[in-house]
Amino acid sequence: MHVQNKLHALLSQLNTVIVGKPAQVQDCVACLLAGGHLLIEDVPGVGKTTLAHALARTFGLQFSRVQFTSDLMPSDLSGVSIYERGKEAFVFHPGPLFAQILLADEINRASPKTQSALLEAMEEKQVTVEGATRPLPSPFFVIATQNPMDQLGTFALPESQLDRFLMRISLGYPDRQAERELLAGQDRRELVEHLPALLNAAELQALQQQVLQVHTAAPLLDYVQDLVAATRSGRWFLQGLSPRAGIAVVRAAKAQALLSGRDYVAPDDVRAILAQTVAHRLVPVGDAGRGAVAQVQAMLDATPLP
Repeated sequence: MHVQNKLHALLSQLNTVIVGKPAQVQDCVACLLAGGHLLIEDVPGVGKTTLAHALARTFGLQFSRVQFTSDLMPSDLSGVSIYERGKEAFVFHPGPLFAQILLADEINRASPKTQSALLEAMEEKQVTVEGATRPLPSPFFVIATQNPMDQLGTFALPESQLDRFLMRISLGYPDRQAERELLAGQDRRELVEHLPALLNAAELQALQQQVLQVHTAAPLLDYVQDLVAATRSGRWFLQGLSPRAGIAVVRAAKAQALLSGRDYVAPDDVRAILAQTVAHRLVPVGDAGRGAVAQVQAMLDATPLP
């Protein structure tokens, strides 16, 4: 029960900062508990950066933020070796990548070369600088934000890179009541500055172990396989999900189950996280005016429950 109290406290603290978005906040927490990287895609000014900041503080993790721009170089992320006279040697100065949570702001404004440097870090949990491989801190999360594609000066993220994100969420505009609270209340950035850390790295890793131990019954795995097969049928999407994406769905569903206070995954957990976990990996067939998220929803409704 102690774990449930802790998770409940985490969610309620985040919901005091990001008002009126409990489902999105729960998705973010599920993503980090499942050990995945998170992509937040939305228009500027809806609280993407504030959310990332609040997550880092609440989880008690060391945090760095990089504003991605078209002239950002890979070494600006990973760090450089500088010759120091006193030591008569090159000394490595680590870049902002060496943090437990890296907020990559407007990731799609950086050049493909810089994006691929980040990709290595996300996938391998290490970076290679001047021939030497350096491990990144543990845990290591990337929370990336991106503006919608139609905005000026953006480089689309390649499929291989999108696939590295466990989830993609979008905050959207607040409803009227939540917006009134934002207009009348104190500055969110100030609120974030004073958030207490509710976890530390060791407790987070213990929670991540608990996520892995959440039970998945055979009928549930059949259901996940049915959904993955549906994406490959050619009816809904141009290309189906990879096995890696199938594994991601199971991991995210386990985290969702733990947040719901269960030690087994129910079909509802899969339904709750499916669109956020797979829509960014899929391209809808003959886009009938529907985006990938709506198409995933339609496919879910057409797939029988176990």
